[in-house]
Amino acid sequence: METVKANILGRDYSLACPPEEKATLEAAVMHVGQLAGRIQGSGKVSGNEKIAVMAAIQIAAELLVVKSPEGPLGSLSVGDFKRKIEDINAMLDTADAP
Repeated sequence: METVKANILGRDYSLACPPEEKATLEAAVMHVGQLAGRIQGSGKVSGNEKIAVMAAIQIAAELLVVKSPEGPLGSLSVGDFKRKIEDINAMLDTADAP
């Protein structure tokens, strides 16, 4: 297991994950931290708990838009999406080869 250290709204978190998921978890931590910081900076919401709930709602809304039938991933399962990304990466690797 890998450990990802995070500081969101002044609180430290230590998160464990498999090595292959570390980059994704770090990106998620950064996304949550930035969103929570923007919400806090707006001055419209006070209290870390309320800010965290607002950030969670916004992230859930982003996910639902992506997963909706009209969204870019509406017809794909997570496994299909991962395979498509792997296929694209393989094509890029062969395109860069001499």
